[in-house]
Order: sequence, then C-alpha cells, then structure tokens
Amino acid sequence: MSHRILIIAVLVCVSILSVLLIFRGGAVSGSEGASSDAQGPTQVTTATLAPERVVLIDELPGRVAAYRRVEMRPQVGGIIKKRFAEGGTQVEAGEILFEIDPALLLADLETARAGLTRAEGAVEHARRGLERAEALVASNATSRKNYEDARNELATAQANLAEARAVFRRRQLDLDFATIRSPIKGYVGRALADEGALASTSSQTELAVVQELDRVYVDLRLPAAKLDGLQSAAEQGLGPVEILDAEGKPHPRPGTLVLSDVTVDTGTGNATVRIEVENPGLRLLPGMYVRARIPRGLLPDALLVPEDAVVRNGAGGAQIVVVAGDGRAERRDVVLGDAIGRRLVVTSGLKAGEVIVIRGQDRLQDGMTVTPVTASQDAAPATDKL
Repeated sequence: MSHRILIIAVLVCVSILSVLLIFRGGAVSGSEGASSDAQGPTQVTTATLAPERVVLIDELPGRVAAYRRVEMRPQVGGIIKKRFAEGGTQVEAGEILFEIDPALLLADLETARAGLTRAEGAVEHARRGLERAEALVASNATSRKNYEDARNELATAQANLAEARAVFRRRQLDLDFATIRSPIKGYVGRALADEGALASTSSQTELAVVQELDRVYVDLRLPAAKLDGLQSAAEQGLGPVEILDAEGKPHPRPGTLVLSDVTVDTGTGNATVRIEVENPGLRLLPGMYVRARIPRGLLPDALLVPEDAVVRNGAGGAQIVVVAGDGRAERRDVVLGDAIGRRLVVTSGLKAGEVIVIRGQDRLQDGMTVTPVTASQDAAPATDKL
C-alpha cells in the first residue's frame, strides 16, 4: 500500500514540474520576441560605390646588376711592374690601372724597326734596278725577261715593306697594351692582381673588374603571359617603376623599363625584364635582392570594396551585402579581381552608385531591415593602405 502511494506522489510531482517548465518557456519566448521586436532595424556601416581610375601594379623580386661591367684582362704577357688602383676606388675612363714590364716589348719593337729599315732599303734598291732595266730594254740592250724580273723584285720588296710596317705597328700596340687603362668610369672591384704577378693572355682570371654603378639594372623574372600588359603599360606612360630594398624601403629614384627578353625559359615559362634606375649614393649594389613595383595595366572605371566587406557563402564564393532602396539587406554573389592595398576590385556583380555594407554584414540575412551609417560617420572608419 505504501509503495503505491509513493509512485502516485512521484507522478504528481513530475506533472506539476512539467506544467511549470511549459509556462516558463512560453514566458521567456514571449520576452525574447518582444525584445527582438523592440530592437528594430540593425545598424551597419555602409559606403556608396564610385568608379575609380586604378593602375594595376605587380610586385616582383629581382637582382641588381651593374650598368656596365668590364673584366680587365692583359693583351700582352709579362710581369706586373706597378698597380695604380686600389679595390673599391672610383676610376675615370682612360685612367691607368696596371703597368706591365715593357723591357721585352721594347726589344721586340726595336727588332721590328730594324726589319722595317731593311725593307725600305730593299724597296729603294729594287726601284733603281727597275729603272736601269727600263732604260736597257728601251735601247734593246737587255732582254724582256730581265725587265720583268726587275719589276717583280720591286713588287716583292714593296710587299715586304708593307709586312714590316705592319709588324712594327703591332709591336707599338703591344707596347701600348703594357699600360692597362680603364675603358669606362666606374668602381674597381675588391679582387686585384698584385705587383710582381705574371700577366698572361691565356689566363682565365681577370686582373680587375670595373663596374659602372652610378646607374644600375634590376633584372626581374615574370610569367611570359604578362609581358604584353607590361609593355602596353610602359607605352601608355602609366608611371615609373618603384624599387624597394630588402627591408621594404623605397629607393629615392624611380626606374624605367628598358628591355624585355625575347626568350622564355622552357622550364619555368618566365621571361626576363630589365629596369634601369639611377643609383645615388650607391644604395644599390650588384647582386642585391630587391623588389620592384611595376605597372602592368589600367582600369579606368574600377569598383573597389574593402577586404572586410567580403563574406563567404557555404561554397566559399565571395558575396557583398547590398542595401536596397527600401532599406533591406541583400547578399549578392560577386567576382573579385586584383587587390589594391586593402581593397579588392569587383569585376562583376555590382554597379556604380549602389550602397554596400562594409561593417556589420556578418549578422545580416537577406531581407533584414538595416539602418545605414556611412563610413565617414563611423567612429572608427576602415582605412586603405595602398
């Protein structure tokens, strides 16, 4: 009997608790609904789309190369008698760098001079012989063959004279080559041949390297498909090339596109582009790693939206929330293009003059009523870093 009473009591308690929970849930739902209705339209930050002129820029890695680089190699052999330049110094065009001991070269020059004198005497002797033969053949005192032999001797002597003059001139040049001069104005590299070293024309090692660095080249590699756009941008004068050093600091002088290679690397599909830039203070040195911001195209009427304005649908597609004329929000699929600083180019899906939500769009659904606040009225507007 007591067991039955206990079961009845438990059932009664459960029934009473269920009724209380039902009434409480209804009260809470009613309170939330009333609160939601009281909130009204959702406040969001908006912006009105306006077309802009945008120059598309690619940032590419590159290496610095000297404007001109000359490897100084000897044209005659011998011992280096004196070195006039030191590594790292600037030299002018025509300035002496090395002097090779000229003793052997002077001896060769004297030998060539003696040969030239001998050849000149032989020509004079042959000329007098021909004159005598001409007189004798005119008086029929000698044969025609003797006359022709005299004429051939003169021709041979004249040829020998021309050869002797050439040898003499070559020996003079060799003596001049003993003094090695810089062909350009530039800076001498660190590696230099020492005094007393043997200079050989067959050596694979240069005596010195002179580089012109007052202006330099920056060599870039980019996909061949972008070459047409790059050249078109240069022809339109869309702007100079900005050079950034390894730390991202801009170079004080802009660069100019001077060359695009006509050969494409079969392994990478890239082509080489060369930028010329002035180099005050030698801020750029050969071999340095830099980056170049180079124009590659123009969008005359581009529509740009902040990165933060873009939301993603379930499939990962890009969407922008647009505020319609009646104040209701609409999620719209868009196609995005290039990034310009912290903004993105919208290639399709939006029109100029439309109002988009740039902050607060994550809590909106299609058809929700919103209260727009323009970006200029927002307490903390988003800024772009171009």
